[in-house]
Amino acid sequence: MPSQDPLDHATLPLLAEALSRLAGQFASLPPAASPEGAPPERLRAVLNEVADRLGDNYPYFHPLYAGQMLKPPHPVARLAYALAMWINPNNHALDGGRASSAMELEAVGELARMLGWREHLGHLTGGGTMANLEALWVAGQLRPGAAVVASSQAHYTHARISAVLGLPFQTIPADRGGRLDLGALGQVLEREQVGTVVATIGTTGLGAVDPLPALLALRERHGFRLHADAAYGGYFGLAGNLAPSTQAAYAALREVDSIVIDPHKHGLQPYGCGSVLFRDPSVGHLYRHDSPYTYFTSAELHLGEISLECSRPGAAAVALWATQRLLPLMPGGEFARMLERCRGAALALHGMLRNDRRFLAPLEPELDIVVWALSAGTASEASARARRAFEVAAQRGLHLALIELPGTMIDPAGTLLADQPTVTCLRSVLMKPEHAEWVPKIWEILDGVVNGER
Repeated sequence: MPSQDPLDHATLPLLAEALSRLAGQFASLPPAASPEGAPPERLRAVLNEVADRLGDNYPYFHPLYAGQMLKPPHPVARLAYALAMWINPNNHALDGGRASSAMELEAVGELARMLGWREHLGHLTGGGTMANLEALWVAGQLRPGAAVVASSQAHYTHARISAVLGLPFQTIPADRGGRLDLGALGQVLEREQVGTVVATIGTTGLGAVDPLPALLALRERHGFRLHADAAYGGYFGLAGNLAPSTQAAYAALREVDSIVIDPHKHGLQPYGCGSVLFRDPSVGHLYRHDSPYTYFTSAELHLGEISLECSRPGAAAVALWATQRLLPLMPGGEFARMLERCRGAALALHGMLRNDRRFLAPLEPELDIVVWALSAGTASEASARARRAFEVAAQRGLHLALIELPGTMIDPAGTLLADQPTVTCLRSVLMKPEHAEWVPKIWEILDGVVNGER
């Protein structure tokens, strides 16, 4: 039976047990006054007020929330993060987080091995934006003044990051599948100096995976750096149910120059936990700096010397380490099967939409994001219907998202009169493994929404 404890607070005794074990390791310290705190009744009042305020949220943890990229942390990640907060380590320097720094190196090493890298340089970040900033900063140091290019479906932060770094940026059109258009990229490479091409491995809008093998062939000819923004889709190389072309892209990931993966998306981690990894460890020399007041206990390379960020929560590393200890990053393992269930849910929902004339769903999901339009006479009418369906579905407990797509992408057959260039579509991110069992319920609500709207 489904749990009647939606927030899983039944695991809290495990935290108390682990906290007692942690306290025992500091039992030899001389007695000291506890930090000054508030009386329990005041703490209780404030915490209850916080709980009441937090109730003003969508149910991100529930399978009927399928709108944005919000995935609940695994219980072991929540518990390990909370446990670490009693120490509150800072992974900027070994002095601030000895154990958590070692755990970060081990956890990031597991990510590198998942990619097929024996050698690497990498660390955790506050999220994908900071991780991509760091990757493009390194690229800019190695290709000064040369342009960065990414597809129109790539994350918008690449343009912003390039502006911050003072690097020229150019958008390359996407093809009808939402992937970087190779023909358009080839034309730019022939006439302009491109230092870095960003390949998106799981776009945030469609979950599309750029054609990495072909991009590697272009790199061989033109000599640019190839950066993979796999913040969303990075883990899916473990899944065994990808389409052959998608699987080929993941098999080629080991050849890119740098990669970003966000464990706080599919890695079951609390926000914020991103990561950046470089295939060539020698890029570490670009970070060289001196701060004698923080580095004095070890002559070994440490995380503060290979990161643009300074203070970073050691708790994030502890949570990731614990999760990967429980759920190893291996094909066929429990974690990989979770990803397969997410993709299976997306394929199932897409199949229902594609076979129903009330919907337009030409884009088969590569990962676990499903996008569709509502049939209508014109693009503007289809857009209006999607916005109404979005609101009614939320009233019935199903939370979706909206996305604006070129009409030629969502309606290649031209069934809608193109009275505007784009169509507002519905979008569902089925990133919870439980979505595999909830597709029938999602379809039931969608069916009722569309029937009622007509």
